[in-house]
Amino acid sequence: MTLAEHIGELRRRLIVSATVLVITATVAFVVYPHILNFLKEPYCNVVGPKRCVLYVTGPLEGLALRIKIATYGGLFLASPVLLWEAWRFVTPGLRRNEKRYAVPFILASITLFAAGAVLAYYIFPKALQFLGKIGGPSLHQIYSPSNYLGLIVALMAIFGITFEFPVVLVSLQLAGVLKPAKLASWRRWAIVGLTAFAAVITPSGDPFSMLALAIPLYVFYEASILIGKLLLRRRTPSG
Repeated sequence: MTLAEHIGELRRRLIVSATVLVITATVAFVVYPHILNFLKEPYCNVVGPKRCVLYVTGPLEGLALRIKIATYGGLFLASPVLLWEAWRFVTPGLRRNEKRYAVPFILASITLFAAGAVLAYYIFPKALQFLGKIGGPSLHQIYSPSNYLGLIVALMAIFGITFEFPVVLVSLQLAGVLKPAKLASWRRWAIVGLTAFAAVITPSGDPFSMLALAIPLYVFYEASILIGKLLLRRRTPSG
C-alpha cells in the first residue's frame, strides 16, 4: 500500500470502531440501572441489602456517573470489534507465519481480560471488608457512587490489563526478544518482581487483591515459558 492507502485504511477502521463504540455506549446508557446493580452487588454482599446505599453529593453527579458507566460499558462491549479492526489494519504488514497467530492471540487477549475482570469482581468484597475495618471501629463508611464505582472499575480494568501478561511474554518469545531458557533462569527474581508489582499497582491496597493478582501472574509466567517452548519447537522444523 501507498501512504495514502494506509491513511485511508486507517480512517475506515477508525470510523467502524467509532461507530460501534457509539452504538455499544448507547446500549450501556440504556441498561445503566442493570450495570449499576451489578457493580453494587459486592458492596451489598458486605453491608447487606438494607444498607446497600450510595450517596450522591452533587446535582450533576448522577448524570456524570451514567455517562461514565456508559463509556466504560461501551468500551467493554465493543472490545472484540476494536481488536478485530486493529488486527485487520496490521494484517497486510504481517508475514504468513505471523498471521496464523493473530486470531488465537486476539481470542486469548479477550478471554484473559475477561477472566481478570471477573476475578477482581469476586474478590472485591474482601477488599471492602479490609478497607472498612482498617481505619478502626469508630469510623462509619458512607460511599459516594463516583468513589465506589471508580474503585471497582479501576480494579477490574487493572486485573484485566495485567492478565494480558502471558500474551506479551509469548509474543516476545516468538519475536526472538526473549528465550524460554532465559525466562526460566529469572524465576526467583520474577517472584519478587511480580509480587512487588502487584502490591504497587493494586488500587485498593489490600492484601487480598494483591495476592489475587500476584499468584496468577506467576502462574502465567510459568505457563508462558511452557507455551513459548512448545510454539518454538513447532516452528523450528519449517524454519
